[in-house]
Amino acid sequence: MGLSIEEREALVNLQKEKAENILAQIDGLRQLGYWDTLTGRLYYATFHAVCALLIQDAHPVGSHKGAVIMFHQHYVKTGMFTKEEGAFYSQLQTMREKSDYSCSYYATENSTTPLIEPTRQLIQKILKLLK
Repeated sequence: MGLSIEEREALVNLQKEKAENILAQIDGLRQLGYWDTLTGRLYYATFHAVCALLIQDAHPVGSHKGAVIMFHQHYVKTGMFTKEEGAFYSQLQTMREKSDYSCSYYATENSTTPLIEPTRQLIQKILKLLK
């Protein structure tokens, strides 16, 4: 059973709001030096923006890995996003997983700060495609 237009719009708006709220947290986490948390927030902001786009376009969202696959399939391979943007999204997911699950990996200022602006740019590009 598919979503009604109203349900789809509501979910898209919730995902968009979540992405924007997480982006608003980034500067505070940076000031506190919470690099592992910041790495996760960068990924999750992007994930929620991607989910909004997938939901809007009626593509199934089932998992984090599935969202990456669907993003590549429907938006990178079609040229709406560059291969570099697709690789960047995948990189964010990998870094988030390492930060969350690896006892030997710690994100640092040097590994995390360069990701902030590209994440904002990617999310802004995604949000512009939302109706």
